[in-house]
Parts: sequence; C-alpha cells; structure tokens
Amino acid sequence: MNPNLPVSEPHDTEVRFYDTAEDAVARLQELYTDAVGFLEAKFVEMVTSQKTSERYRAYYPEIRITTNSFASIDSRLSFGHVAGPGTYATTVTRPDLFAGYLTQQIRLLLENHKVSIEIRPSETPIPVHFAVAMSQGLQIPQDGALDFTLRDVFDVPDLSTTNDDIVNGVEPKRSDGVEPLAPFTAQRVDYSLARLSHYTATQADHFQNHILFTNYQFYVEEFEAYARQVLADPDSGYTSFVGPGNDEITDAKTPMSPPDKLPQMPTYHLKRKGQGGITLVNIGVGPSNAKTATDHIAVLRPHAWLMVGHCAGLRNSQSLGDFVLAHAYLREDHVLDDDLPVWVPIPALAEIQIALEQAVEDVTELQGFELKRVMRTGTVATIDNRNWELRDQSGPVQRLSQSRAIALDMESATIAANGYRFRVPYGTLLCVSDKPLHGELKLPGMASEFYHTQVKRHLMIGIRAMEHLREMPLERIHSRKLRSFDETAFL
Repeated sequence: MNPNLPVSEPHDTEVRFYDTAEDAVARLQELYTDAVGFLEAKFVEMVTSQKTSERYRAYYPEIRITTNSFASIDSRLSFGHVAGPGTYATTVTRPDLFAGYLTQQIRLLLENHKVSIEIRPSETPIPVHFAVAMSQGLQIPQDGALDFTLRDVFDVPDLSTTNDDIVNGVEPKRSDGVEPLAPFTAQRVDYSLARLSHYTATQADHFQNHILFTNYQFYVEEFEAYARQVLADPDSGYTSFVGPGNDEITDAKTPMSPPDKLPQMPTYHLKRKGQGGITLVNIGVGPSNAKTATDHIAVLRPHAWLMVGHCAGLRNSQSLGDFVLAHAYLREDHVLDDDLPVWVPIPALAEIQIALEQAVEDVTELQGFELKRVMRTGTVATIDNRNWELRDQSGPVQRLSQSRAIALDMESATIAANGYRFRVPYGTLLCVSDKPLHGELKLPGMASEFYHTQVKRHLMIGIRAMEHLREMPLERIHSRKLRSFDETAFL
C-alpha cells in the first residue's frame, strides 16, 4: 500500500469475551461481515471514481484463548484443547461457511479450559481479492485496467505469509509469544477457497464432509446414477446433487447442465444436511493433481477422504477386478518430499480400515476368509512415471519386491500422505485393472468389459464406507495417530 496516503479502516475494534460458542461465532460473523462490506463498498467507490486519496484496510477477525494451567481433558480426545499454559490465536475467514466447525471447536475449548474466549479484529489485513470473491457481479480487474495501482490502495494476497508452516511443524515463534490455535490461517484458507472454485468449478459451500477421490470419469457417471437413485427415495436423507458450474438438482429426473468446458478436476456433491453427504473429485491421473486437490480441500476440514481408483496388480495370484486395501504406502511420487520427508511413516488408521473392509463385505456379500478371494491388504506403491514399464525394470521391480507391494498407482500415497500432513483421516481401496508384470496390460477391449462390470461395485463400496464413517462420532474418526505432541487445539 502507498505509505503516503492516509489509511481508512472500520471503526469496530472492540475486544469482547464469550462463554458460549454460539455467541463467539456470532461475533466473528459480525466482524467479518463489517470488514468485507467495508472493503466491497470502498472497492466499488474506487473503481467508479478512479480517485486515490486514501488507502483502505480491514482485518480478519481473530479467536484468542489464554490459560494459566494445563487442562484436565479426556485422554481419548485428539483435539479440543491447547498443549499447555499460554496464549493461542488464529485468524478466521468465512465464519458463515465454517460456522458448524467453529462452534464445535470453540465449545470444546470452553469445556476443557473453563476460560472465556476472546474475539477481536486481528492485525492481519484482508486482501481485497478475497473480500469481493463472494460478491455477485464484482471482479478484480487485471493490472493496467484501472487508472491507479490496486496494491497502492488495497491490501492484496501476500504469499510470504500464506503457507503451510503450521501443519508442516515449522511455524516460527511469534515475537509476542502467541501460539497457533488452528492448522490454517485465514489467508491460507481464503487462498484455497479461491483455488477450489477454479479447479473444481463448484463453490466451497457445496463440499461435503466425506470426500472420495477417483482417477477415472467412469466413476463420475456411476456416482450421478447413484445420486439420482437416492434423490428419488425420500427416506435416503440426501437432499440435492451438484455438478461443475454449481448446477444443482433436487429431483431425480431433472437433467444436469454441465458447463461448456469442464474444469481440471470435475467435482460432484451428493448433499445431505450438515454437510453429511459425499463429494466425488475426479482428480485424473498423477500425483500432482492429487496433491493440488488435497492441498485445498484440507482447509474445509473434512471428516475423511478416500481414494477409490484403479491400480496395477503386482501379484500373479491377483485377478482383474480384485480389490486392494492399502495398509502401507511406498512413496515414490516425489511431490510431497519437501513438505513431508519420505522417512515419515504413513500409518493405516483402524477406523478407516474397518469401515472399508466392512463396506467390501456389504457389497460383495463375502466375509472372513472368503473375502480373500476378491480383496488383498498390503503395501501400495505410488510413482510419478505413468510409463515406468518402459524403463529398465530392475530398479523399480526390486523396490516393489522388497517393499512387499501388491499394487501400484499414481495417486494413493499422495492422498494418504497429505491426509497425514493435514490431519485428515484417509484410506485407499483400489481395483486391479491390469497386471503389467504378468503380461496383462490395460488394452481397450479388456478395459471396456472390466469397467462395465466393476466400476459400479467399486464405487458403491466407497459410498458404503463413507456411510459407515458418517455414523461414527467425530472424536473416534480423528485418530490420535494423526496428532503430534504439540498440536493446535482445532482440528
């Protein structure tokens, strides 16, 4: 911003203390609405008048808690309390979108620490791009389209302070000694909300708490068919189905109107009250898209995400169409090496594994030892070279053998590793579509028959697993294995 111009800001700077989560969230919404409204009005005024006599700045609201003692908490809980005495704070954006999440997290703090929650404007400015993002008809012009330089008058996104330092465990100590209260800052959340809209062509408020990732369009077609089936059932609990372009239907017979050009990662939402439905993201093939999708969806704090895609079977005893339940991962995708070193183990989460195995039993009607006819558990290897078979195989095959890998793909370890990094429960159930080490390559004729017979069943297993997880208390799903000894109080 131009330091030679006087600064105009909203006048509400009052610090207030609250003993109920609902009142605290209401204050967050009041502060945020006032701040965004101020920036929107000044932006419209500036674009209309093209005069730059002042700078305009508004701030994200902040949640803060100060405690002088250690909390006596339920040792089974992995969240809802701070690590020790001190002051903890986080900036907040879109309290309307995150109202349920914020209410739950603040309520746990109040119950566990028996101190009031402080709500105030923070010292972090709201970039004007994020302030007008949800305003109909408002759009930030490109550089050169205005008679003044935007960053001279408004705050713009600052990548130097928009990072994953908290979740990566490298957050530097603040000079005032305040510790982070949540895994993401407001600017980091706003950045991802904008990216989500771009990559998926759906708004963030459509996303549900249970996320399925897939790497083939066939699953999308089956997901829409299932959505229409349950929308026709008034007792299903599902309320609507949303596709790219925010095209939403509530009636099973209503046709969808997809946009002329699909986004990079088409996303579909089968909605249920309280975000209790299922979102399906077609990330396509490759670890880069898998990382991009999970980097941004993580800020929504979903309850779980699962990979349901195709893989190469590595054992001669496997058949095309068999299922693979990942218990471990061989990470050769490389996209997360700088954020999560490869020596970090990615543990299987019991709650997710049980839900997936139960779902396979439900759909296949096989149990116990008989289930081994169609499903194997073991290590899944993820690589970043789709045509690895064309290189010297001695190195890759040796590593696959030494790791006891039973399947290979290009996304699963990335999704699991980012789930671990972002503290989002994760799991993988793959379907064998080829066996390259045994001469069964994925060819057009084989693929057609395979897809028609297996995709529907595989997708139903993923859906059924999410329905099992939906019935679990959130405290059970969020395993303590995902939390370090010095964690943020918020999930």
